[in-house]
Amino acid sequence: MSFTVAIVGRPNVGKSTLFNRLVGKKLALVDDTPGVTRDRRPGEAKLIDLRFHIIDTPGLEQAGPDTLEGRMRAQTEIAIDEADLALFVVDAKLGLTPIDQELAELVRRRGKPVVLVANKAEAKGSDGGFYDAYTLGLGEPCPISAEHGQGMIDLRDAIVEAIGEERAFPPKVDEAVTNVSIPLPASEDEEEDEEPVYDETKPLRVAIIGRPNAGKSTLINRFLGEDRLLTGPEAGITRDSISVEWDWRGRTIRMFDTAGMRRKARVQEKLEKLSVADSLRSIRFAETVVIVFDATIPFEKQDLQLVDLVLREGRAAVIAFNKWDLVEDPQELLADLREKTERLLPQARGIRAVPISGQTGYSLDKLMQSVIDTDKVWNRRVSTARLNRWLDAVQTQHPPPAVSGRRLKLKYMTQVKARPPAFMISCTRPESVPESYIRYLTNGIRADFDIPGVPIRIHLKTGDNPFANRAKKRR
Repeated sequence: MSFTVAIVGRPNVGKSTLFNRLVGKKLALVDDTPGVTRDRRPGEAKLIDLRFHIIDTPGLEQAGPDTLEGRMRAQTEIAIDEADLALFVVDAKLGLTPIDQELAELVRRRGKPVVLVANKAEAKGSDGGFYDAYTLGLGEPCPISAEHGQGMIDLRDAIVEAIGEERAFPPKVDEAVTNVSIPLPASEDEEEDEEPVYDETKPLRVAIIGRPNAGKSTLINRFLGEDRLLTGPEAGITRDSISVEWDWRGRTIRMFDTAGMRRKARVQEKLEKLSVADSLRSIRFAETVVIVFDATIPFEKQDLQLVDLVLREGRAAVIAFNKWDLVEDPQELLADLREKTERLLPQARGIRAVPISGQTGYSLDKLMQSVIDTDKVWNRRVSTARLNRWLDAVQTQHPPPAVSGRRLKLKYMTQVKARPPAFMISCTRPESVPESYIRYLTNGIRADFDIPGVPIRIHLKTGDNPFANRAKKRR
């Protein structure tokens, strides 16, 4: 991207609506409640022919540094310092406030180019607020409607004028194509059913979920080594699902911080419902999900439901017992947690569980190694030959039950997909195979092929009869 733009302004002037308009997706939560956005949210913006990096920020308010609003203000100031240009958004419908005057001075002191944006200019009676914006001393305001997409061409022209043509449209460099390698055809001697090698360099998407105040944002900040996400003693600070990228031992990790998820019956407000929906989208987008438990009050009903949710979505799961620095007798508690993990989560037998402390950084490398190891298992493929040898052995040891006096027969088995591992078994009368026998097969696959802690899918189908539609030959 050629340059970075930060959207700033007081709460409820339409910053997140403008952010969604520029990125072309509803990434940021939008609601009439002031102060919905609490963390810096990055995105890739497209405005007519402009391409740039954009940052949505919390609303700026007058507050002390130790308050939640004060910490939100610090996040915005960091975004302004990182940006090349600031879009200062005011509400043309309601007009200016003393906070707007103070924030304009704050932006001016930063010394960055500023484009003054008068949002909600489509509203009746917005002319007064538009002309009042001149008094901020930030140049001519650009009237727009972020909700309806009006004034986007004028906004584009204002950005180009503020940042400069050369910066807005950097010259394209034509790179010569060199060292092109042409893949050779596979040798006839190579096995067609070879198990693929895990790619250690591929970027990995990881979602962090858990109950409110379990320490998810603190954990990510410790990974990054900076106060990237807003944290504090208040429960439910995080509302948007924010993604951050960093390198762990040479591998790119894209990590998603999510809002704390309470029991469904307790989620009543519209804003919290939007936050939970955003968290669920992050789970579906991620490859591995870390479920953060509070080690001081572990295995609440909601914790178990979150693990079950992740497995039903087919994601790889890792449990992190956070706040280990607050535990008085770690050895005794660890033994108890391991016993409860095996007993309360039979559907995730072998799931990796790591005691950590996001506050002190204790055992975070071990947690990340568990994430990588679980992703390897989630991507694992088993050759068809090995599967059918195994299927013959388990049927010999424990044959399928007889139904209505007729023995069920499992004929053939193959893995149809990974991520998560899914297997197809061709058998007689698949609808009659009992669930207990499917669980027996699942546990056997998990143990014999070393696939712990990830969901396993088994699909049964009847074998096609090649003679079913062929007429009998007459003699």
